[in-house]
Amino acid sequence: MANSDRTSAAVSHVYRGTFIHSTQETAVQILEDALLGVNTEGKIAFIGKGEELDKLSQTFGFRPSEVAQLTHHEFFMPGMVDTHIHASQYSYAGTALDMPLLQWLNTYTFPVESQFKDLEFAKRVYTQVVKRTLRNGTTTACYFATIHTDASLLLGQLANEFGQRALVGKVCMDRNNAVKHYKETIQESQEETCRFIEKLLNKKYPLVKPVVTPRFAPSCTEALLGQLGAIAKNNHLHIQSHISENTEEVKLVKELFPDSKSYTEVYHKYNLLTDKTVMAHGCYLSDKELDLFRETGASLSHCPNSNISLCSGLLNVRNVLNHKVKLGLGTDVAGGYSASMLDAVRRTLDTSKTLTIQDPDHDTLTFEEVFRLATLGGSQALSLDDQTGNFEVGKDFDALRVNVAAPGAPIDLIQNEGPKILLEKFLNLGDDRNIVEVFVAGRKVVPFTEPAE
Repeated sequence: MANSDRTSAAVSHVYRGTFIHSTQETAVQILEDALLGVNTEGKIAFIGKGEELDKLSQTFGFRPSEVAQLTHHEFFMPGMVDTHIHASQYSYAGTALDMPLLQWLNTYTFPVESQFKDLEFAKRVYTQVVKRTLRNGTTTACYFATIHTDASLLLGQLANEFGQRALVGKVCMDRNNAVKHYKETIQESQEETCRFIEKLLNKKYPLVKPVVTPRFAPSCTEALLGQLGAIAKNNHLHIQSHISENTEEVKLVKELFPDSKSYTEVYHKYNLLTDKTVMAHGCYLSDKELDLFRETGASLSHCPNSNISLCSGLLNVRNVLNHKVKLGLGTDVAGGYSASMLDAVRRTLDTSKTLTIQDPDHDTLTFEEVFRLATLGGSQALSLDDQTGNFEVGKDFDALRVNVAAPGAPIDLIQNEGPKILLEKFLNLGDDRNIVEVFVAGRKVVPFTEPAE
């Protein structure tokens, strides 16, 4: 019998073919010749077998002739979740990667981010990054913006207009000795954060939420961290920041916060480690710190492209998973040079293999495990897995229609392959040309319906 959710919302679309997703128990679950119905609210109404077509059509009131049939080389997979991306850094992605983290921030990042007080500039950059990530199959993105409230609100507006599920964070920082005009006072940061949250929530965007965003501990005083922790707690909001990205940064945190035993304790002290927190990187977290992540329910975002590009470090994902810490993948543009989550998948596999080269006893990640990290794992890391991440009845239909044999795409198929091989080829070889349609909450967002601006 098909899984179904009998709600008042009528079924608006039904698809038949191969569906590939992850569950908590199975890294890759393949449903061949399956039927999936989407209701008018954009939620999955039922999942059944092709042989149940007549029965399901009678139960849910659709015509069998209206079913959209996938081809042999096509499959649906969940939309990918980018758990850490700096939308404001997109303009120089692929360049300026010749320095370690702290020097890179001072030389390139802060001067560019300070330009976002110009809303026309912000609109050009943010329009392109939302469109690019959607085109690359990112249905959910957790964005860092800048310290500028109005530009950050604009990013939320654009994500809503283009139909992307997004967490948007106005960056908070009251310490910056390198680019002194690019920072706030404690009072400004607190007031503008509250203004940002109130205005974004009042917009009632169905897919966009605010996220409290201290840039990272070195750019925030203890007083500001405490205020941000209180704001997040009082409003039940998500939190995002960075942690233990490179050794120089970890050393600096010890100097700035001598009363804290670890980098993780700095955030924990100010109520910034919760079950709605995602911290990027974590390359140098101790086992004790990982235990604290697990105890608080906080998550990590693994950003392998950035970790390698800035020579920051190699995260041992297996160790994180063994500690039962929630973990997703991030592109970390522009420390990571690619806005594609497919790149994040590949660099995650590369990093795991590099650790195996260094230590043959290392338990290398499989492509199936990394597929789960890019989809369900990301939704869990952002505490959005009750809404998205896989194909379960009642969840929003966030999905990619993938054609492995799409004309002009980079995959050559020599013989008939099963769906698991097609998935592996797509993850290792495919690009946005293989993604023929993108859906968020049941709405087709790629190909784009809005004209480019």
